[in-house]
Amino acid sequence: MRLVILDRDGVINEDSDDYIKTPDEWRPIPGSLEAIARLTHAGIQVVVATNQSGIARGLFNVDMLGRIHNRMLDEVHHRGGEIEAIFFCPHGPQDGCSCRKPLPGLFHDIAARFKTSLNGTYAVGDSLRDIAAARAVQALPVLVRSGKGARAIAQGGRELEGVPVYDDLAAFCDALLSCATGPGAC
Repeated sequence: MRLVILDRDGVINEDSDDYIKTPDEWRPIPGSLEAIARLTHAGIQVVVATNQSGIARGLFNVDMLGRIHNRMLDEVHHRGGEIEAIFFCPHGPQDGCSCRKPLPGLFHDIAARFKTSLNGTYAVGDSLRDIAAARAVQALPVLVRSGKGARAIAQGGRELEGVPVYDDLAAFCDALLSCATGPGAC
């Protein structure tokens, strides 16, 4: 099974420091939905792993998050793609959970659900939290400049050593699908 794990905000859709609180606020990054469709057509299963602390902060509830995700799924499907599953952490930074990235709880849940090791699985994110969570399960972290990626690059240092960086999900997808051995091999 080939699997790619994507962060949501900043990778698939535009991010906001005010949070994405409604389906109307969810706006795809140009080319991201088509990239997911291309991955789907290449036989790669796409899974989303996303921190959603807006729930803990009282900005929206789980029902609203479901409506936001339904919009995303509909938009992806409309372009011929599929997202196999969405894993989310509803907790805030101070809640002490194991599922909030940079901790790997969501990734462990993905491995259990799909009955696979994530060793060698690409995990695409736009933050140092995404990179740390991927490394914790031996996944292959990838950083995109979209979303908060430029900020992560400025903060990065050693945390980004060996991490391939792409402009956005579409550029990562181009590299992955054009190289027999994956991004960075071209």
